[in-house]
Amino acid sequence: MIGVNNSANSSAFSTMNDYIAERSPGSDGDEFQRGLGQARLDAEENALPAPSYAVGSLLTALAAAGSPAHGAVAVTPAAGVVGLHILHGLPEKATLTCIEPEAEHQAGARDAFRTAGYASSRARFLTARPLDVMSRLAPSSYHLVYADVAAVDMSVLLRAAWPLLAPGGTLVIADSLLDGTLADDTRRDRDTEAARALWADADALAESDGAVVTRLPLDGGLTLVTRR
Repeated sequence: MIGVNNSANSSAFSTMNDYIAERSPGSDGDEFQRGLGQARLDAEENALPAPSYAVGSLLTALAAAGSPAHGAVAVTPAAGVVGLHILHGLPEKATLTCIEPEAEHQAGARDAFRTAGYASSRARFLTARPLDVMSRLAPSSYHLVYADVAAVDMSVLLRAAWPLLAPGGTLVIADSLLDGTLADDTRRDRDTEAARALWADADALAESDGAVVTRLPLDGGLTLVTRR
């Protein structure tokens, strides 16, 4: 009976997600929609881990809550999809920093932003390993940081991103619940143990620095860490 209910819930979520995605933002002729379609096609062709429309919409909402003085960071090979959702909500004078070591992925994101109508000044691209350059970013200067990294790098990413957040800013770590396998106590593989370590490290940050930690069952599971 539980399996049937879970299947029904999954089907309902998929239907709602598709319904929302089909109807916003804009019409099929909208610049943003064309850019997003281009970015999603590029992600699909290159097997990049792009977020669902539900997660993209969440990023838009989080970005919209910031101020023009604080930008956003996208640490992901699918910077085209992630970046467009963030730019869609980011205040007009705020900028997006995309970090990814593969120049080809960065070039695809740049093209998608252009197709969507965003000026080149709205985004900068750092072609480097994220953990090599994040320490060079200005502290307390970002309202939103989105990161899609290997499970073994999640806790290190948390420590690198936390100083970058302005008050009220949020770090979003994608796929951090490993599609629910985190809840299987029998799992002892490297990725599962790394995801459990992130869970503990985020809770420790809440204890020591007052971070607000939120976990959402979207895509592979999101961990949101917000600075008060």
